[in-house]
Parts: sequence; C-alpha cells; structure tokens
Amino acid sequence: MDMSARLSSFSKYAHVINIGIQNTLAYRMNFLFRSVFSLIPLLAQVLLWKTIFSGKGEGETIGTYELSHMISYYLLILVVNSLTAVNEDDWQIVADIRNGTISQFLLKPIDYLTFRLSLFFANRAMYLAVASIPVGLFLLWQQQYWASPASKEALILSLVSLVLTGLLQFMLSYTMALLAFWLLEVATFIFILYAFEYVAGGHLFPIDLLPGWLETLLYWTPFPYLLSYPVLIYLGRVEGSDMWNGLIVQFIWLVIAFFAARFVWSRGIKSYTAVGG
Repeated sequence: MDMSARLSSFSKYAHVINIGIQNTLAYRMNFLFRSVFSLIPLLAQVLLWKTIFSGKGEGETIGTYELSHMISYYLLILVVNSLTAVNEDDWQIVADIRNGTISQFLLKPIDYLTFRLSLFFANRAMYLAVASIPVGLFLLWQQQYWASPASKEALILSLVSLVLTGLLQFMLSYTMALLAFWLLEVATFIFILYAFEYVAGGHLFPIDLLPGWLETLLYWTPFPYLLSYPVLIYLGRVEGSDMWNGLIVQFIWLVIAFFAARFVWSRGIKSYTAVGG
C-alpha cells in the first residue's frame, strides 16, 4: 500500500471516530449515570474489605494484601475498567447483523473490524470524558489508598498491558457478537464471557488470593489479561521474568483473538450471503 493509500485509509477511519464521538454525545447522560452507579459495587467492596480487616491487628494481611493494598487494587481496577470495558459495541454488532445493516460493508471499501474498533475508541474516549468527574471525585475521596507504581518500568509496562487489555476485550466481544450470523440468541454467550471475566479476570477479588495451582492455570487463559494484569504489574505483584512471560502470553492471546475474529467474520459472511443477506 503506497503512502497516499495509507493516508486515505487513516483519514477514513479518523472520520469514523469523529462520527462515533458525535453520536455518543447524544448518550452522555447515560454514560454519566452508568459511571455513577458503577461506583456502588466498588464502594460495597471497599466497605466489605474494611469490615474484614477491622477484625485483624494492624499490619496483618490476607494473602499478601494489607488493607491499603487491597483498596488500591480495587481503585486501579476501576480505572482499567473505565478505559477498556466493552459496553454497547457487541450489542450493536448483533443489531447490525439482525437488521441487515451489515450488508453495506460488503459493498463499501471499509473493513468492518476496523470500523467497529474505531467506534470502540470513540466510545471509550467519550465515556472517559464523562466518567472522569464522578470517578475522579471517588478516587479523590479514597486518595489515601492510591498507590504509586512499583517502579518506572512497572508504570510503562502496565500501560503497554493496558492497551493489550483493551484490544483483547474488544476482540473477544467482537467475535462473540459475530455468532449472531448463526444463532438467534447470543446474549447467553456474551454473559458467560462477562461472568468468567468478572471472576477469573480479577474484578471480584485479586486472583493471587487463589491457590497457587489455580492461579497458575488461570494465567494460561485470557481472563486475567482482560482486566487485572495491568494492575498487578503497576503494583509490582508480578515482576521480572513472570511479568514478561505474562505480557507475552497476553500478546499471544490478542493475536489468537484477532485471527479468530477474522475467521468467524469470513465464515459468517459466507453464511449470511448464502441465505440472501
């Protein structure tokens, strides 16, 4: 692809991002209420752990976590989730397939995966802009528990892992949504993915509280890399070769998810056009 073609392609998807931002502005109040109410489960978790630790002496731990470490973990999970979570994108993909809107992408010189990824970036940018107020106020309220990165290296690599986390979340959700080419109801599969992410991804509790064999097993699955891994790097919970090995596994899962998304799309489109879509 020559330079002019590259610039044209970049301009095309930059325009998609711009349109996505303008469209999501219509739902800014929804984003605001969603971000506010998402703080309620987090507040419940913080209060729960404070109650648990209140029965322990000063300096005592659960696993390797003191109270301040535990709350820092959940505050960082909030930030990562705000930056990377897939909210409406999968349902919009399902709607595109159900309503036949997907047909236009068979005629236009635009890649549907890149189109949806551009809208995902636009959605996250707008959500972050709106959610920054309630989330920022909550973090300010709990500022005594905010932890600094374990090192400069940990900060940089946690940001790298954060990007991989967002892309991996999107690719898996995108692939799940494409099952609508064959299934009338895909919500069950999407909710199963969310459930595994919530528990095995470290949203409910840090996965390093699990037995060692189970924690090791989970690190070979994509789930820790869908949410908690950037946090664990930032806090210095994984270091050295373990940290680099985890980043490699996270990248491998992203590559697998990308090719799975391409494969499911190619098969789905063949099925779709075969029945007159």
